[in-house]
Amino acid sequence: MCGRFNIIPDAQAWISVTHVLRDAEVFLDLSPRYNVAPSQDIPAIRVDSQSRERQACLLHWGLIPSWARDKKIGNRMINARAETVAEKPAFRAAFKRRRCLLPASGFYEWQRTNGKQPYNIRRADGRALFFAGLWERWEGEEGEIESCTIIVTQANEAMTRVHDRMPVILDEDRIDPWLDPAETDKARLAELLQPYGGELEIYPVSQAVNSPRNDGPDLIRSLA
Repeated sequence: MCGRFNIIPDAQAWISVTHVLRDAEVFLDLSPRYNVAPSQDIPAIRVDSQSRERQACLLHWGLIPSWARDKKIGNRMINARAETVAEKPAFRAAFKRRRCLLPASGFYEWQRTNGKQPYNIRRADGRALFFAGLWERWEGEEGEIESCTIIVTQANEAMTRVHDRMPVILDEDRIDPWLDPAETDKARLAELLQPYGGELEIYPVSQAVNSPRNDGPDLIRSLA
């Protein structure tokens, strides 16, 4: 699945690749985060429903469906499975109308051996990852919350030695159709949610990443 990741902001690259036109200052104000955990606010790219322009924003990680009575449901909605996301009640409306990108530098996964060894996974060329995500708007007594989930799929061949699932990472040629609000065909959208076909760098890191209280560049340093 995807329960932890890291973000070393590269605002200009994100803006260039995703063609963000609105609120780009959101990215310019970010600091590096080496241990992003559920329930935190994370950067995202989405299409503004009125202007149809791509917008930078921050979203609460853990999707809260608009119909939910309790926002705590978001604690169980940090990931959506690519195989069922179009049909699940919690995600199907967002899948049709509220798709987004979630930029990252790498993500963590734990290999179950004699214990659990964390690994950092990133693009071999060092460029940003763009996870396929969904977002939703929820209103309760405490006000409005905009939240998101990361879509996960089967692991590619390189990832299988660590885990059987991974986040959907969209190459640049899949970003436009994923964000296109006019695209509502489930089959065409599902075709975008494939295991990553590029080269990944996968290496063991310190178990300090196990605690979301820890942060800092040492967490992405290779133990190999």
